[in-house]
Amino acid sequence: MQEKRGLLTIGKAAEFLSVSVDTLRRWDKSGKLKAVKSAGGHRYYSMEQLGRFTEDLFSMANVWAESQQPPDLSADYHCETRDVFKARLDKMAVLLDNESDTKDMASLVTAVTGEIGNNSFDHNFGNWPDIFGVFFGYDTSKRVVVLADRGLGIRATLSRVRPDIDSDIMALRVAFTERVSGRAPEQRGNGLKFVSNVATDNPLGVYLHSGTALTEIAKDKGALKINLANKNIRGVLAKITY
Repeated sequence: MQEKRGLLTIGKAAEFLSVSVDTLRRWDKSGKLKAVKSAGGHRYYSMEQLGRFTEDLFSMANVWAESQQPPDLSADYHCETRDVFKARLDKMAVLLDNESDTKDMASLVTAVTGEIGNNSFDHNFGNWPDIFGVFFGYDTSKRVVVLADRGLGIRATLSRVRPDIDSDIMALRVAFTERVSGRAPEQRGNGLKFVSNVATDNPLGVYLHSGTALTEIAKDKGALKINLANKNIRGVLAKITY
């Protein structure tokens, strides 16, 4: 029996991941989660494979973003350049659009993810303190997208044209609610205002932590909340739920 040799049938694997068998078949076909196939064409999955697939992306990004000496990051999650990020973003968009239960939200999730990720490249270009690029991971079965960077942070970005910003909380409030003028941080400030508008008008949740402040918008069309965080993230750590 395949299961006795450490492999699960597609039915058991679907039960483990809380998705349908049809979803697993589509993931196998698209390459998102490849199955081991028997001579007769039956799909099987190892527990090790499923365990890797269900890794806690947010915890991984959190550790990478806040550690003084960051752990090595798998190439599966590290987008060192904007081109790599865009290619993976486009792939995510296709996956979301191909799933019947996420098709309606695909363009919104992709747009919000793109705004946050592109901001990292726009406003740290030439000024990355240590590691270039962003952490970008997503799990369509859990409906979550995670992004992080080890950049200068939102306050440093906005302070270039708004020297009156004297705290991380004020920086996030300006970024998410005001139209920022000035060439250097314009895309970041206005981009995050777009993120706020989309999230508050749709069933899309946003968590974004930068410095000692964090922004939260509940998934059920919740209001924008900006509070003091209990730790410091020099760059940006974000999670999108849908």
